[in-house]
Amino acid sequence: QRSALDDPTAARRRTNYRGDVTVSLPGGRWGANRGKVFVHARLGLGEGVALHPTYTCTVNSTTFTGHHPDDIQIALAQAWYQLDMPLGNAGAHKAVVTLGKIDPFGFFDQNAVADDETRGFVNNVFVHNPLLDSGGDLGADRFGFSPGVMAAYENESNPSTPWGVSVGVFGSGNGSNFSRHRGQRFVMAQAWASTQVQSQPGTYRAYVWRNPRGTDVDGTEAGHSGIGLSIDQRVSDTLTLFARYGHQTAGRVLFDDALTLGGELSGSSWGRENDGLGFAWGTLRTSSYLAAASATDTATYDHAARGSEQIAEVYYRLQLNDHVEITPSIQHIARPAAHPDAPNMTMLGLRVRVGF
Repeated sequence: QRSALDDPTAARRRTNYRGDVTVSLPGGRWGANRGKVFVHARLGLGEGVALHPTYTCTVNSTTFTGHHPDDIQIALAQAWYQLDMPLGNAGAHKAVVTLGKIDPFGFFDQNAVADDETRGFVNNVFVHNPLLDSGGDLGADRFGFSPGVMAAYENESNPSTPWGVSVGVFGSGNGSNFSRHRGQRFVMAQAWASTQVQSQPGTYRAYVWRNPRGTDVDGTEAGHSGIGLSIDQRVSDTLTLFARYGHQTAGRVLFDDALTLGGELSGSSWGRENDGLGFAWGTLRTSSYLAAASATDTATYDHAARGSEQIAEVYYRLQLNDHVEITPSIQHIARPAAHPDAPNMTMLGLRVRVGF
């Protein structure tokens, strides 16, 4: 949508805090079947720096705040019940059913390196699939959670190469925040397999999604769908690499292809085994719809979007003790919103994590 470029010489600074409390309790036993109750509360204040125009305006995914800047946001983020059901006597096969208010990214699109904004990358294009997160296709509430139900099958008959499949059905649009009941649901299905490459572990995930209540570029509601891959592979005792790819198969969106690559090097290489050096690069390709529309509709768009926005991030996670980590980071965005004349953007960050 039409927007003016920010003054490239203007510096913006924002601070925020977020707290997470999780509780996991036994949920009963029925023979070999075991239940689990999981509750997650989140609080926070501070919106962080919002960059416009960019395809990835959330350069700090740890923010969590209410509608008013003076209000501390406190929310019941997740509350779900899970039932593990072994299939057969050997225990190598099992079915898992989960029901409640859920973070879908806790069960889909996982990644060993790029999955936790409190310890790894903070730009949300590296935390999850950009089409689902930055692009908004997930259909969850504004905090990323949604009521739903999931079913999974896991096969560990060969412990060195386990695999599984899962499918989830979640509320979308107003249905994700309980403000309206409608039959149109967000559906996601995933297949995964873990393997050993030269005795180093890795996991490969492929998934599809369908959001019948996606939002097009012009703000209208329409059916959206896409496919994605999430890969993490350790290549040495100290280095783990990751890759993600997403492709929009239906929907008029800002960008329809997203590729992110990177890794984390363990600090054991220099005698600090609990530290980590992370690095990532990503590209978000302008959709053919937006490229055509922005080139002809000058009343709505202030530039003709062409090519891709590109993002890079580097961080160093320093563990001070068993409870405190400090992580400075630097991010760089080139050609924001695929604007050929837009100035590049550079962000410096400092994250402090305290865990108990």
